[in-house]
Amino acid sequence: MKFAITVFSPPYSPSSRRALRFCEAALAGSHEIVRLFFYQDGVYNASGAIVTSQDETNLGHEWTRFIESNSLDAVVCIAAALKRGVLDETEARRYQRPGDGVVNVPWALSGLGQLHEAAQQADRFIAFGGS
Repeated sequence: MKFAITVFSPPYSPSSRRALRFCEAALAGSHEIVRLFFYQDGVYNASGAIVTSQDETNLGHEWTRFIESNSLDAVVCIAAALKRGVLDETEARRYQRPGDGVVNVPWALSGLGQLHEAAQQADRFIAFGGS
């Protein structure tokens, strides 16, 4: 089965952890993840600027390792990211913000069209978090 996954919640939310565990189980069960799309506060999962307490799991790093090790397509909604200050190098330069950006490979900033495309390709569309 092909899944399109959307994560609406930040890395310190239980639903982000559930999303990651679901994705791990899906791949372990020989299913396919067409695309991961991070939207609204879910864009914080891609931020390299978040510092996690030593007694907590760094879910952003876990997502990054999972995406890299499985060669998944991970898209961060550019409009939601810009609104929250989650930028890559290109956007940091464009908007003259300090630093080299906080979103790096394997994450990609892109628009909602990527979510629509993933939903069309998938057998199931699953969303985690949001209100």
